[in-house]
Amino acid sequence: MQDRQQEPRGELTQVGDTPPEEFRKQLHELADWIADFREHIERLRVAPDAQPGAIRAQLPDRGPEEGEAFETILSDVDRIIVPGMVHWSHPMFLGYFGWTITAPGILGEILSAPLNVNAMTWRTCPAATELETVVIDWLRQWVDLPKEFDGVVYDTASVGILHAMAAAREEAAPSVRKRGLAGRGDVPRFRIYTSDQAHNAAEKAAIALGIGEENVRRVPSEGEFRMDLPVLRELVAGDRQSGFKPMAVIATAGTTSTASVDPIAGLANLCREEKMWLHIDAAYGGGFAIVPEYKWITEAWSAADSIIINPHKSLFVPLDFSVLFVRDLERLRRVFSLAPPDVLRRDTVEATKNYMDYGVQLGRRFRALKAWVIWRSLGRVGIVALLREQIRLANLLASWIKEDDRFELSVPVSMGVVCFRFIVGSRDVGPGSPPPATAHQLDKLNSEIVERINASGRAYLTQTNLRGRTVMRIGLGNVLTTEEHLRKAWKLMSQTAKQVRREN
Repeated sequence: MQDRQQEPRGELTQVGDTPPEEFRKQLHELADWIADFREHIERLRVAPDAQPGAIRAQLPDRGPEEGEAFETILSDVDRIIVPGMVHWSHPMFLGYFGWTITAPGILGEILSAPLNVNAMTWRTCPAATELETVVIDWLRQWVDLPKEFDGVVYDTASVGILHAMAAAREEAAPSVRKRGLAGRGDVPRFRIYTSDQAHNAAEKAAIALGIGEENVRRVPSEGEFRMDLPVLRELVAGDRQSGFKPMAVIATAGTTSTASVDPIAGLANLCREEKMWLHIDAAYGGGFAIVPEYKWITEAWSAADSIIINPHKSLFVPLDFSVLFVRDLERLRRVFSLAPPDVLRRDTVEATKNYMDYGVQLGRRFRALKAWVIWRSLGRVGIVALLREQIRLANLLASWIKEDDRFELSVPVSMGVVCFRFIVGSRDVGPGSPPPATAHQLDKLNSEIVERINASGRAYLTQTNLRGRTVMRIGLGNVLTTEEHLRKAWKLMSQTAKQVRREN
């Protein structure tokens, strides 16, 4: 019989993985690259000066036909990728919530890659399942949650809120899991309530769950940017009279703009009275609850139905790592657990816990490993010390702002977040000085100061809107950011403000 196989054209590509000795050499090269990058990161621009499309223009339009040497790839990382990044790990990156990458965090990420497990069931990786359970419980103990709370690791708080709202929807209308919402006259329109200071994860969850974006009610905040409880009561009462079913309240402990904390005790009482699900988005603020002087953040948490904490925001775990705690985790499992497909059926028989049953995701990364490495390396005492330093630096910056009459604090400092505004002080008034600026002009000035600093590549800030006014915002969280870096940043802000004011 004639052999139908044909020899491939051209040179035969090597079959199999990189030879062990070559791989070892590459690992050492990569280790040196990582250590050098970390040591010399201050030499880099914080943000690139590239225009949209500039990075793509340096890359081939088509993928390579033949494999390329690792040295060539790493060279292109230096040449193309690194200059085209916003360096969230840079000590002068002061935007958003700072960043919490550490050396142990990098080691934890590296360690998880070669293990390459899928943590969907206990039998697919017992170590991944049981370590996740242990790490979640460490966090529960650190923030003093009762034992009736258990959790599951997701990637981000937005995904956690989606799952929490799915559980809330099922309890508000138990048949939705099977029958859905479409075409049913026996299911009312639901309402979800959250502060006007909360991010848009509530709307995204409502879109995905069929509740609808317009059924998320944004509750006005009071003077300290916390959800206004009396207004919420009025909204809930009005919605009930109009035939809606109030389903859930999403409170925030550490809002995106100001890190304010909603009045959770009062919200818990209202949710109990109205039989609504109470979810606490403590993505940022939850980590600070391990600091003794910040235990007040957890007031009434035990009355919540679910709580989100993002260790990648304030507990030094690299992105992504978010924990959703639920009071009686079985409430979440009842929403998402299904009979496994045949290929997995034998892998679920002996399991004590299959994390695939607690969400929409089947395949799951071994995220618990990096948290375990980091938290063992730092210890609770070390984590508390790092958080206290962030708080100290935030209050130090606030003291400099108070001493300079060209600036004012926009809200009291909360955790590692400082919001402030350039207002043009007495030193700018005199012969030849510009006329007084209007509120609208000050908005433009504050925005331009931030944009100009970011464009310089010397630091990175964010801006936000409070009560209709544009303010500058600093988020401290990077372990590499020292008092000296903060002084440089403050000097840069002061000089830029003076220059922008002179030009306008």
